[in-house]
Order: sequence, then C-alpha cells, then structure tokens
Amino acid sequence: MALWERLARVFGRGGGGGGARERSEAERILLEADFGVEATEEILDRVSGAGDGAFQAALERAVVEALSPASPGADPGALARAPVPPTVMLVFGVNGVGKTTAVAKLGARLVRGGRSVLLAAADTFRAGAAEQLQIWADRLGVPCVTGTKDPAAVAFDAIAAARARGGGIDTVLVDTAGRLHTDERLLEELKKVVRVSARQQPGAPHESLLVLDATVGQNAVHQARAFAAAVPLTGLIVTKLDGTAKGGSVVALERAVRVPIRFLGTGEALGDLEVFDARSYARRLVTG
Repeated sequence: MALWERLARVFGRGGGGGGARERSEAERILLEADFGVEATEEILDRVSGAGDGAFQAALERAVVEALSPASPGADPGALARAPVPPTVMLVFGVNGVGKTTAVAKLGARLVRGGRSVLLAAADTFRAGAAEQLQIWADRLGVPCVTGTKDPAAVAFDAIAAARARGGGIDTVLVDTAGRLHTDERLLEELKKVVRVSARQQPGAPHESLLVLDATVGQNAVHQARAFAAAVPLTGLIVTKLDGTAKGGSVVALERAVRVPIRFLGTGEALGDLEVFDARSYARRLVTG
C-alpha cells in the first residue's frame, strides 16, 4: 500500500483526524519510513483535519514543507564553476554508500554539460578504489590521477595536473578517503584534504558533496552530522533510493544538517543520478 493509503486506513477515512491511538499508529508508520521524530510530528500536525478526498494532497504538501530546503529557489543540480579554473569538487562519504560510483555519475553529468573533467582517486585506504575510479574514467574518456600517498597528496597532485594543462581541464572531481564517520583519523584526513585544496586553488573546494545511503535510515543522519561538523558541505547526494521503504530518510537528512539535497542516486548506471525536486519526490514517496 502507498504511504497515504496506510495512513488513511489508520485514521479510518480519507482524512487526518483521529484520536491518540490513531495518531500513535500513524507515528509508527512514518518513523518506520525513517522520517525522524521531528518531521513525523510536523507532518501529522499538518494533515490533521484534512477532509475526505484531500488527504493525499495534504500529505504531499506536508512532506514538501517538512523538507524545508536550505537554499529555497536554488537549482540543486547547478554545480559551482570557479571564476578561474579548475573548479575543485570534493566528494565525501563512508565506504559502502556508493561514493566512487557517485563521483563517476557526477563526472558523466559534467561531461554531458560540456565541462572538461579530471578525476582524482584520493580514496587511498580502500583496496580497489583507485582501480574502480580508473575504470569509470576510461568509460568517460577523462584523465584520472591516482597514487599510493595520503588522500591530501593525491588531491594536491590532481589540482596541479589540471592547472598544468592551462584551460584544458576546468573541473577536478576528488573521490576522498572513506572509512567510518566515527573514525577521528578519517575526519582529520578529510580536513587536511580541504586545507590542501584551498591552498592549491583559490576558493577551493568549490563544492563539497556528502554521499549517504538511504537504506541505513537514522545511521545516515548520524553520518551527516559527523561530516558536517568536520568539513564544509554544500550538498548531499542520497543513494540507493530504488524504492521508497526508507524514503523518509531524505526528509530527516536535510533537516539534520540544513544542507540541501542536490542529487538522488536511483541505480548503478552512469545516468542514474537525478536532480532532487522536493515536489516530485514527495509525490513519489506518498503514492509509492
């Protein structure tokens, strides 16, 4: 059943009324979908009293309002461009969230938009990460800088390589180190990548994007908070959203760190990177 149908059945009609027992059951449904406590309460308050036939629309509006975009009116898919190339984009995330694949998808999107891209395999801690990114780079037909040194050194070399080509490379896309967000060494290493990027190129990083796995629910919220406290973030990429069982996590994530959702990963192909749109997402989430 779609989310709105499950909630409507709890309330016994097409509306959002009901007593304490019905409200408790509705809270359980939304919490199981990973909306989080704060958003759950706000959504139920907004749909309370919605009349027959209007409940679905009211629920969609409530989800859109609960997303409370950090940059209202901005285009989530509009990625920064430095006044003097190269533009430096850092991509963060723990192992297993699809970070390296997200880097490849971003690279493909930039190439389609006419930008010249260089990939940097700065995830030197994960076995096979550099090889994986090199394979993606070959498919995209773009250069890839790899190395066995620390992540900041690889980022430094990649920016230097882009600058050495004059205007031939306008964007450096860095796949940063990935381990657990609770690992202080990782966070310190990522801070170092940020510092080195800033020293090597004015204004860098021009984008700092955090990749999160929607299927892990509230653990993704904890990851987002840890990364946001350590490094400057300009947006979130939420992956593994092929279904909607845990779709409420998108609402919880945006509210937890007040950083806008920029893209959704909906599959493994290079084209499976969707620019986030709150209204279409709310409709899909509510109607299933």
